[in-house]
Amino acid sequence: QVQLVESGGQLVQAGGSLRLSCVASGRTFSNYAMGWFRQAPGKEREFVATISWNGYSTYCADSVKGRFTISRDNAKNTMYLQMNNLKPDDTAVYYCAASRLRVIVTTITSYRDWGQGIQVTVSS
Repeated sequence: QVQLVESGGQLVQAGGSLRLSCVASGRTFSNYAMGWFRQAPGKEREFVATISWNGYSTYCADSVKGRFTISRDNAKNTMYLQMNNLKPDDTAVYYCAASRLRVIVTTITSYRDWGQGIQVTVSS
């Protein structure tokens, strides 16, 4: 099992930037892919971005492509989500998750461990 702790969420104005971090402990961090998901009020949790075990492969949802960048530092057991040009529609609770697999994957059921989530609010 992996314990995941997110940080970096806050209130920001539209057009601004934030960097979320996710620190992992437990399973060997470099053995599995990681992902970011988000859930807005009244909506289902949705995929945002994923990164392979070694960081060589990444994939982002169309809604954030070109604005968000996912990365990881295996030496620090940490994953990041750089979010630029934020929009009010990006407002949500953001969750980091550890996959059952080493390759990138977008489906929620492929992720075994989840963080508690962190609020990101973008004001217009």
